[in-house]
Amino acid sequence: MHYVYILEPANGTYYTGCTNDLKRRIVDHNGGNTQHTKKFRPLKLIYYSSFTNKKKAFEFEKYLKSGSGIAFRNKKLI
Repeated sequence: MHYVYILEPANGTYYTGCTNDLKRRIVDHNGGNTQHTKKFRPLKLIYYSSFTNKKKAFEFEKYLKSGSGIAFRNKKLI
């Protein structure tokens, strides 16, 4: 399985990512092992979606990072 997830860092913004091991990735983020989010700990998982197809997961992650994807995220997912 592949997962697209949204985290809410302590600074009130949102972080979107993709992984094949969601539990490990959340531990990595909160453990400070991820360069982009380590200064914004703690992070809270607020949404995830699972995909059987890796390509579809990465496409959805890319969409959520686009302008219309951010609007969709804010209106429907969080």
